[in-house]
Amino acid sequence: MTEYKKYCNSLTQYSRYKTREVNIGNTPLGGTNPIRIQSMTTTDTMNTIATVEQTIRMVKAGCEYVRITAPSINEAKNLENIKKELINRGYNVPLIADIHFTPNAAEMAARIVEKVRLNPGNYADKKKFQQIEYTDKQYVEEIERIRQKFSPLVKICKEYGTAMRIGTNHGSLSDRIMSRYGDTPLGMVESALEFVRICRDLNYHEIVLSMKASNTQVMVQAYRLLIQKMEEEAMNYPLHLGVTEAGDGEDARIKSSVGIGTLLEDGIGDTIRVSLTEEPEAESPVAIQLADRYKGRDNHKPIVPVNFLSKSPTEYLKYETLQVGNIGGSNLPKVFADFSIKKIEKHQDLIAIGYTYSEELDKWNMSDLAADYLFLGNYSLPFEKPLSLNAIYNYDFWSTFKDKTIGFPWFQNKNVYLSAQNKSFILNFISIKSDDLFNNDLSGILNDEKIVFVLETENEHGMADQRRILLEFYEKGIKNPVIFKRNYKDISEDQFRLFSSTDIGALYIDGFGDGIWLTYNNNFNSYTELINRTSFGILQAVRVRISKTEYIACPSCGRTLFDLVEVTNKIRKRTEHLKGVKIGIMGCIVNGPGEMADADYGYVGSGIGKITLYKGKEVVRKSIDSADAVDELIEIIRENGDWIEKT
Repeated sequence: MTEYKKYCNSLTQYSRYKTREVNIGNTPLGGTNPIRIQSMTTTDTMNTIATVEQTIRMVKAGCEYVRITAPSINEAKNLENIKKELINRGYNVPLIADIHFTPNAAEMAARIVEKVRLNPGNYADKKKFQQIEYTDKQYVEEIERIRQKFSPLVKICKEYGTAMRIGTNHGSLSDRIMSRYGDTPLGMVESALEFVRICRDLNYHEIVLSMKASNTQVMVQAYRLLIQKMEEEAMNYPLHLGVTEAGDGEDARIKSSVGIGTLLEDGIGDTIRVSLTEEPEAESPVAIQLADRYKGRDNHKPIVPVNFLSKSPTEYLKYETLQVGNIGGSNLPKVFADFSIKKIEKHQDLIAIGYTYSEELDKWNMSDLAADYLFLGNYSLPFEKPLSLNAIYNYDFWSTFKDKTIGFPWFQNKNVYLSAQNKSFILNFISIKSDDLFNNDLSGILNDEKIVFVLETENEHGMADQRRILLEFYEKGIKNPVIFKRNYKDISEDQFRLFSSTDIGALYIDGFGDGIWLTYNNNFNSYTELINRTSFGILQAVRVRISKTEYIACPSCGRTLFDLVEVTNKIRKRTEHLKGVKIGIMGCIVNGPGEMADADYGYVGSGIGKITLYKGKEVVRKSIDSADAVDELIEIIRENGDWIEKT
């Protein structure tokens, strides 16, 4: 069996992955420094006062680095005025110039601000956004051309003590990279490392790296692969984490937590930017909550070490389990709703988990966010349940039923199951923890085709604890389906979304899991809808169960050509019923055909009051009036057969 290279210090003992320290003004990054928080302005960079005042709001919200777009040399020059005004007002926050396409703007900005960010896919590379074949000779010639264009910036950064982020975006890989590596995590890594190698040749090391994607699986795989590749070449540059174009609201927070949190769980990441299509001061509080969770994490209860990693951490491979009832096998992951604390008394109690009852028709209607299983504990329903909703009961209560086809039993542990006189001949749920697997004998229930395991944990490092069970299953060929059960209490609703998305999303990113069972603050009725929405949101974010439209929306910046929040809301209102359709909403051409890489349709600002519409990466309608653009987008969706009428 293949042994895969490590990508973090340990899969079971939390510790920060050690990177070299990079100086960014008065706030160093990497090394033993805390995880830094950053965000990006949305103002016109030429509007000095507006940019300064927004920057101050961001700093007050917890932002430690502020990124500002510099699309041309004029904006780059104005960074000096912005910096002076900030200092006059008592703020010495490090500034980062965001560069796309324009080396002269980068070279100017590097003399003014503490850090420049460039995208290797469009800084000095060809930007035709079409696939071209390159011979080995042509490839080498292109690298040399990049060296000539890029080296002046490196030398300026060395002279002025300016740091640099080389930030690869999944959607804007160059033609040359695409021709050799394709649209892959390896392509993302090589795109950055080509530039890093030039820096090293020039003895410049004030480098930060990022591997951003709107697809959380691709994003996580790329960062892990980057670490493996860096270690091969004796590099240890700090890492900037982010899910690009995450969108807004609850979905964006869930998606960002899945991507960023998965890496933080393994001690990876030196700085975070949570990209939201909202005011930039809304980003830092989310990032802070994600980062603060790991303070003191290294004191968690010990987990049995992993000595041999036999499952690839840099590619998605679904771990196939047995089909037990409608769980496992080729079935979609299931969502569980827990009503064991408070008895269900009326039909309306199920609205929160996606079921609406019509008394007139005596019929249940279900939404796209309808839960699959209902845990009732020691209660029974006072009415006929929806046919598609399966009931689970505590074993002792279930065993009193004369009809053993009514629902399914849940067993607290293996011993209760083995000693039980009655069992379901279809489906039995058994809770297990890591101690049960490593300290007790589970023979007699492993690979039983009537058993689904409910994985629970009380370890502070809970994701790693549950993953350890799954790695053991993988190693030993144990194929029982698994449901991830996590209980959260004494945290805010925002933290519940962020933490559960991290813990459960990370396991699905690695290809494990057949269901989600979340509880929060004793599952009082007011939280039921939140728990259900979050469960479906996690599965959508890792792309294992699509239940709604996905919006890949950029977070806005000074290049944006329209009000992103307003337009996103307008498009969402018209299209949110299109289950499974991915719509990219980009403020300018920089974040256009590249950043919305895997969107089905795209809405991109191409000029003042002008919008260009895409099907995939292909332009279908160019420079249309913004007043007509949403209607035109709907028409394109209709023409391609993806439109359905609202019911």
